[in-house]
Amino acid sequence: MNWDTTFAARTAHMRRSTIREILKLTVLPEVISFAGGLPAPEYFPIERVRQATDTVLAERGQEVLQYSTTEGMLELRDFIAQRLSTPKLHLSADNVVIVTGSQQGLDLIGRVLLDEGDTVIVENPTYLGMLLAWKPLGVRFVPVSTDMDGMRVQELEPLLRQHRPKLVYSVPTFQNPRGVTLSETRRAELVRLVDYYGVPLVEDCAYSELRYSGDPVTSLLEMDAIHLHTDRLEGNVIYLGTFSKILTPGLRIGWVAAPSPVIEKVVQAKQSADLHTSTMTQFITYEMSQDGFLERHIQKLREVYRERRDVMLAAMEQYFPEEVKFTRPDGGLFLMAEFPEYVDAAELLKLAVEAKVAFIPGEDFYVGGIGRNTCRLNFSNQKPERIEEGIRRMGELLKDEVIAHQFATR
Repeated sequence: MNWDTTFAARTAHMRRSTIREILKLTVLPEVISFAGGLPAPEYFPIERVRQATDTVLAERGQEVLQYSTTEGMLELRDFIAQRLSTPKLHLSADNVVIVTGSQQGLDLIGRVLLDEGDTVIVENPTYLGMLLAWKPLGVRFVPVSTDMDGMRVQELEPLLRQHRPKLVYSVPTFQNPRGVTLSETRRAELVRLVDYYGVPLVEDCAYSELRYSGDPVTSLLEMDAIHLHTDRLEGNVIYLGTFSKILTPGLRIGWVAAPSPVIEKVVQAKQSADLHTSTMTQFITYEMSQDGFLERHIQKLREVYRERRDVMLAAMEQYFPEEVKFTRPDGGLFLMAEFPEYVDAAELLKLAVEAKVAFIPGEDFYVGGIGRNTCRLNFSNQKPERIEEGIRRMGELLKDEVIAHQFATR
């Protein structure tokens, strides 16, 4: 059998994740890795997981080990709806479906909303996992540039008129990969534009609860309701969330919050994908989140990650050559560095791995073949002393690149 001639045409757009492949190179303990989007494992609430598991098995064991509804555990959906609700926006459990990590939410949204040939407007750079999920569907991505205040929304309207997109996709809060946050003014204009042009807006909010500095921002979900003068979820925004960054990624619990017609189609798509998200991990997640534990745990993570962000930024100031620019996120897990144009991040990575430090070259996050002189750095996974040492090693390599260029251009 010649399998290469048997695969579906869409598989030509599938490839392994650059991040996942680089992570294979960094499993040795001596490698200081800034590559993955990994939470700090030493702060996983292992004892709380154990207690929650014992409780749900003792009290609801038969239900926990049985098949469940596709929508997900009612109590967990209601809990999420309450956490997303504000004085200006009320969600119910009917607005929420539990998915196997928010990555599955992206996959399901693509299935129910995108046809081959459709156009999706995205920030540039954007989340690599979304590109990997939707490229095989045969869609076309149209980029909007970003700055320190997120998507340059002033560039959006001509693209909406010209391309008539099927979706706009955004990670507006502590964006992956740049760490920047869409300003309140731009948020208001974004929801106005998608409403005027009748385009759904996907708000991917994996990191929004991990804020370390700056003022809180209004979610696009709430801002859309305000714009439409309603307190119900019946507008243009589809919201993706996850417990992976605020509890543990291994439980694989995320959610889609959306107007009822969208939820119905997502449920139909999920039924054919996996029937339902793991019953046990849903019950464990719900039990873990009770009695104020989730809020206390998030606060602890904020303290830890704030320190690690600050250490990384200070080290970059100290060790990187002045020709390197970088973002200064108020939260999340990432920042992005921009090297001089003559530095190829993928080539630099080869030298970095030899020096036992790793990062993600930024080019794969960009639409349009740009970004080869950028990289994404994760600050949540390494302890402060290793962050400083890893940045020092990178700084030495970058200084060598600058000196070599200066010598070559004399």
